Amino acid sequence: DEIRTRSRRNIVEARLFADMLENTIKRYNSRNIEAADVIEQLIDLANKMKEADKRGEELGLTEYELAFYDALIVNQSQEDILDDEELRKIAMDLVKTIKNNITIDWTLRESIQAKLRVAVKKVLKKHGYPSDKQTIAVKTVLEQANLICQEWVEASAL
Repeated sequence: DEIRTRSRRNIVEARLFADMLENTIKRYNSRNIEAADVIEQLIDLANKMKEADKRGEELGLTEYELAFYDALIVNQSQEDILDDEELRKIAMDLVKTIKNNITIDWTLRESIQAKLRVAVKKVLKKHGYPSDKQTIAVKTVLEQANLICQEWVEASAL
């Protein structure tokens, strides 16, 4: 249930935790681990989820900003990772940019999607995000935006 809840807010985190859970279940079903090991790994998974929650607070990011932060670091290799402060700034900029460009039907209209892609690319370029990683980052950021845009649209309609 916790993974399902996270999948509505943070696509990268949800994928990571779902993969961990699936791997544990596969290993149990193939009799590579015992029930006690499964319980131990589930406890470890729960602890990692708690740590993930604290990470946003430590970075000074909102839940949405953390989701975009995660979308940015998922495809970074060790040698070209930007520092946390720069990634924080990008995530904050992305939230503002996406909120300003989101419309109710943005997922259905190619022109709005193209405008949003360009806006995201500008934010990444402005902050020096590695150009060779931008295509994947834009795709992941837009997937993340798709997850939470409905909530934003509903909130702005109030």
